[in-house]
Amino acid sequence: MTELVIVSGKGGTGKTSLVGSIAALAEKKILVDCDVDAADLHLILNNDLKQTHDFIASSKAEIIEDKCTDCGICQDYCRFDAIKEKDGHFRIDQYSCEGCGVCVHFCPEEAIDFKQVVSGQWFLSETRHGPLVHARLGIAQSNSGLLVSHLRKQAKELAERKNYELIVVDGPPGIGCPVIASITGADYLLIVTEPSLSALHDMERLLELAMHFHIPVGICINKYDINPQISVRIEEYAHKNGAMIMGRISFDPKVTEAQVAGTTFVEFADNGTADEVKSLWQNLKSELAGIKNQKPDFNIIK
Repeated sequence: MTELVIVSGKGGTGKTSLVGSIAALAEKKILVDCDVDAADLHLILNNDLKQTHDFIASSKAEIIEDKCTDCGICQDYCRFDAIKEKDGHFRIDQYSCEGCGVCVHFCPEEAIDFKQVVSGQWFLSETRHGPLVHARLGIAQSNSGLLVSHLRKQAKELAERKNYELIVVDGPPGIGCPVIASITGADYLLIVTEPSLSALHDMERLLELAMHFHIPVGICINKYDINPQISVRIEEYAHKNGAMIMGRISFDPKVTEAQVAGTTFVEFADNGTADEVKSLWQNLKSELAGIKNQKPDFNIIK
């Protein structure tokens, strides 16, 4: 199978809208929303939730009142200010606790419990454009990178069972842990950017990250016509660093109208901008086909 990951250096570039349109155009694929802090791909795919699973990947400290002597040693060692004193008694703020376990280790009375907690949920849905694996990370919970890796693992297992050849991943913005977890080992990376200085800067950082992991990468300039000068700078930087311009998409208010209608842009509009999105997908298909032909077939018995 081939895994296409679509990311953006900054939020708001139109990445998820583009993923939705690709979902409508691609055949026989598994969809994954790895933006676990703010998953929203399901909103334009009319998902039918089939499975819900708890995600457990961290622990939190909790003081056992009957054993605690209120010595305050735990507070001295806590570097996250999660242990608070009130009326001579100590309590642990669950939202501030980072689960490091230092207080558990140094408590002389063994009065601190270290329990696994539910960090979020992950889901399997059916949509009108195929299966969708997605998740919701809990408030103030960590391990977003682990949750992203879990989603990709579930998607690959599902693709193998259903004999699907393509996985399309809607990645998170930025270059942090969840992004690294989204792109590591991917077959192709599409960076969606826009002609603004902040987007250009963040695209440069994301491209450097992709090059570090030796992932083939292409660039899509969304709303390229709102600032042609910066669009030229984006293209120049991409060519200089060996990244192909896979598509240029015009600014179109109908993209927002499609979001409000809860559908994908290529299903909502039939105009020149929709043709640009379709052209982008054709370019991606050609790239992915070339990558697939280069991959070894491990099913061949020699």
